[in-house]
Amino acid sequence: MLETQQEPVWLTIIRLLRWHKPEGRLILMIPALWAVFLAAAGKPPLPLVGVIILGTLATSAAGCVANDLWDRDIDPEVERTRDRPLASRALSVKVGIAVGIVALACAAVLAFYLNSLSFWLSVAAVPVILLYPGAKRVFPVPQLVLSIAWGFAVLISWSAVTQDISQPTWLLWGATLLWTLGFDTVYAMSDREDDRRIGVNSSALFFGNYAPVAIGIFFAGTIALLGWLGICIHLKLAFWVSLVMGTIGWLWQTIRLAKPELPNPAYGEMFRQNVWIGFILLAGMIVGSF
Repeated sequence: MLETQQEPVWLTIIRLLRWHKPEGRLILMIPALWAVFLAAAGKPPLPLVGVIILGTLATSAAGCVANDLWDRDIDPEVERTRDRPLASRALSVKVGIAVGIVALACAAVLAFYLNSLSFWLSVAAVPVILLYPGAKRVFPVPQLVLSIAWGFAVLISWSAVTQDISQPTWLLWGATLLWTLGFDTVYAMSDREDDRRIGVNSSALFFGNYAPVAIGIFFAGTIALLGWLGICIHLKLAFWVSLVMGTIGWLWQTIRLAKPELPNPAYGEMFRQNVWIGFILLAGMIVGSF
């Protein structure tokens, strides 16, 4: 009789950190990179870029662990999440907490490289990141809390270059908040039935049949704020080309979401497309800064 080979612990920890699904890590990294390149007019110090990249990886890892610790008893009830290491009991709670502490410690070490303002913004972000998973239990639109957490990536990265926060920073912050509300509502649409049955909140449930309209509004707001930002800091043609490309992508997604009975995998596909849109915009921001 053949025995099922047990997964190595290190690989289980990789799954806990979601490093086997890079799109979720990249989509947090993108606003941080938007900010650091725009604040530095396309030429940030490479060591700072490295710190920002590693910091987003560490922070998102800590956020994933916190999420799975909060949800370890409800994840088994959701098709998409039932195989997560803490939900399936492949890892113990103690191991999960230890991994989360290590991830936070790594983020903290990196934060000491930053200036005072960026450091304290990093500190302020921690409770938002750790408490976000609990928001779905008490707040009707928990994706807004996630969006605020995502927004810290902009504030931290921009101020790491300029040592202050100005109007363009807030425009990029607002664009990031709306973009996150949009793509995470898309992502939440795949879990609507499970979330409704379990009794947790999501923006997809809150907006109901109007979710595609809400997502379209969020994406439109993102476009408007990015356009305003481009005017404020005098970005050149490459940025506007990338914004047009992003607009086409978001418009296509909004139209597609309006179709009834969209298969669940389509929502994950559109979430991943937002990673590509984000990187296209990043390329436009970098080239358009010169």
